[in-house]
Amino acid sequence: MELREVASTPALGPLFARAALTQRGRGGALPAHGLLLAAVQVDRAHLLDYQHLCRFAGGDVLPHTYPHVLGFPLQVALMAGRDFPLPLPGLVHLENRITVHRRLTADDRLDVTVHAADLRPHAKGQLVDLVTEVDVDGERVWEGRSTYLRRGRGDANAVAPQSSPPMPQGPPAGVLRLPEGLGRAYAAVSGDVNPIHLHALSAKAMGFPRAIAHGMWTAARTLATLGPEASEPSTSEVWFRKPVLLPSTVELVVDDSGSRTVVGLRSGREGVREHLVLTLDVEAGA
Repeated sequence: MELREVASTPALGPLFARAALTQRGRGGALPAHGLLLAAVQVDRAHLLDYQHLCRFAGGDVLPHTYPHVLGFPLQVALMAGRDFPLPLPGLVHLENRITVHRRLTADDRLDVTVHAADLRPHAKGQLVDLVTEVDVDGERVWEGRSTYLRRGRGDANAVAPQSSPPMPQGPPAGVLRLPEGLGRAYAAVSGDVNPIHLHALSAKAMGFPRAIAHGMWTAARTLATLGPEASEPSTSEVWFRKPVLLPSTVELVVDDSGSRTVVGLRSGREGVREHLVLTLDVEAGA
């Protein structure tokens, strides 16, 4: 696959605007090229802001999800391109899988690449994967796969995606109170300025009753509750179910009785509203 190197991290605001203006008339195959951002030097101040917002421990070790933040602007740049077959506005982040092959620190120089893969039918539209890979000195050290759904005419015969484990049951292991401004705070750190996360008015214009939390913030915050092992070599998978409205109070439920840890995020006083299910397998990272 051809890799096109970009000189610096793309600004997401103009990319979202361009994608909105060019969403009509898309189709065809996935782009035959990927994007490369070479020799990324981690900004320690930015890293600390991310760690604080997601409640990871401070220091030079990169949290499990941090390279996703570095690669996400490349994902958006690829999806905003006129040769990407699905319109970016309205894409729903359904699943995310991350494998950390070795501990990463702020001293590492990261080569970050992104490409699109496996455009396929779904019962409710089409699925596509955005694959992010991180190398250090030619060694693959981190990889992530984000699965997005474009709702539309579906295929009842499409192969169903892998189902998530059931939501853990029992009393909560913790309670998180998410403020109204959380989406804006995460946007300032991640660059993800999608309007559905920023204000109630802009979220309502896109069909939501209030602003919703970023899915990758909820995944990162959930992982942070598992302690330092979540940033060691490991594999996480997260299945996003219902969006988390802002402000809100959510509960963490944990099942660590098996070979992997399963964590759920839920809310609701009358009937439980399930937001995500996440698994962490420490043995699978090597």
